[in-house]
Amino acid sequence: MTPAGGAAPAAPTAQPGLARGLELWGITRRFGAVTALAGVDLALEPGEVHALMGENGAGKSTLIRILAGVERPDSGTIRLGGVPLDPGNPAAMRAAGLRFVHQELQAVPTLSVAENMHLDHPYPQRFGLVDWRALTEAAARALGRLGLSRIDPATLLGDLGPGDRMLVRIAATLVGAPERAGGGAAWLYVMDEPTAALTAAESERLFGVIAELLRGGAGVLYVSHRLPEVTRIAHRVTILRDGRRVSTRPIAETGQARIIAEMTGRDLGAAIPPRQGAPGAAAPVLRVRGLGAGVLRHADFDLARGEVLGVAGLAGSGRGALLQALMGALPDRRGTVELDGTPLAGGIGAAWAAGLAYVPRERRSEGLMPHAAIAENVALPHLAAMTRREGLLDHARIGARARELGARVRLRATSVAQPCAELSGGNQQKVLFARALAGGARVLLLDEPTRGVDVGARQDIYQLIRDLGREGLAVLLASSDLPELIGLSDRIAIMQDGRLREIIPAAGLTEAALLGRLYRNEAEGHR
Repeated sequence: MTPAGGAAPAAPTAQPGLARGLELWGITRRFGAVTALAGVDLALEPGEVHALMGENGAGKSTLIRILAGVERPDSGTIRLGGVPLDPGNPAAMRAAGLRFVHQELQAVPTLSVAENMHLDHPYPQRFGLVDWRALTEAAARALGRLGLSRIDPATLLGDLGPGDRMLVRIAATLVGAPERAGGGAAWLYVMDEPTAALTAAESERLFGVIAELLRGGAGVLYVSHRLPEVTRIAHRVTILRDGRRVSTRPIAETGQARIIAEMTGRDLGAAIPPRQGAPGAAAPVLRVRGLGAGVLRHADFDLARGEVLGVAGLAGSGRGALLQALMGALPDRRGTVELDGTPLAGGIGAAWAAGLAYVPRERRSEGLMPHAAIAENVALPHLAAMTRREGLLDHARIGARARELGARVRLRATSVAQPCAELSGGNQQKVLFARALAGGARVLLLDEPTRGVDVGARQDIYQLIRDLGREGLAVLLASSDLPELIGLSDRIAIMQDGRLREIIPAAGLTEAALLGRLYRNEAEGHR
């Protein structure tokens, strides 16, 4: 069975026994004086992709936790196929057939695909020992039901790309499930930002698998900040704002502009603010020659004050490694890096001290101390500069600096003492931007700066980048979002096979032309 290649889904088809699908009525959840959800209604039909959208903090995560049984609503009812479910009971939700696929997958990379697919199931046994053959065959059957027979169940999960790991996680929900026409199951899937870490090709494979699930009668509650994919694959969309349902409409009766307006309560205008003025033409602030480290083999470029230099490349091109090498985060770095004519040597600490600042791709695993306060996270690379003579941290100065920069990046928080774990994804990203600016940065290195943030936070980040450029800060921007890359950049560096192949102007460039350039370089590099 072959996935549909990401084609737009057909109209929902009812499934016997689940004709009424999932129904939520009047779901309310309060945390002290804060109302996270206020009487939210939502219905999901079998065979339907129903998009759930809203800014970070709108209540989407609370609703998902209630569906998973992790949170119990203060009031409201949940029904599946007309049968009431027991809220606040994870086992009951799972037994009812709800499955959850998250952006951050819970997996063990050193175990095989088959072993990972059985993490939520008892391993089959024979004579008191694990029946490895039965385990592998069960995994292969589940993969085959979604058209994923190309994935070998014996392969280590860590050897797969992010997209295939996501597909394995979905296939794992079919282990032990009854065979059904179309390869799916009578389950309802909640997918929370499933494409946030995926390439365009990996996303296409995911959409094909979603189409297979729909044909089997499953429904999908799809949470994403990526408007183009939502308008492409969803049948209906529900908008939340400030814990309330603003609207539910067929996707054919709405559009991106209306979705944005209902999510934010305001018209955001152009997605990317236009550049005002050209970058400086004086001596470059950053000069890089022969840079290599890890998978990065060679890079030469100059970066001017006020310039945004985009970095584009397919998966494995070395796009992110370029930024990590500049920060001294990769071993065996070679080549030269000059900042305002001064050679830069040493590791990460020396890079921060010299005026390089870095916003990493993975904010949770690489950027934040989630249970530490906002102020502590902002100050982390700058502690030496925020220490009093007697060797003690100047907490008053740290707090004042965090408040100042929080206002600069439009951070929404109760105070700078609030733990980062309590913030939405977009506000966590803004904490990383505040940290990057806290030490007087001259060059800002951004790796996927708007990954997994809502449209309002994205707009704030775009405006911040524009403002910083006007102030003379140089930006190196690595992104897989082609409209973002083209819209923000003055020039774009093309990476392939760990090498910076060429630098082209961004003005007048189309997504199709840039993508064609990436694939052309890829093909030429393998001749």
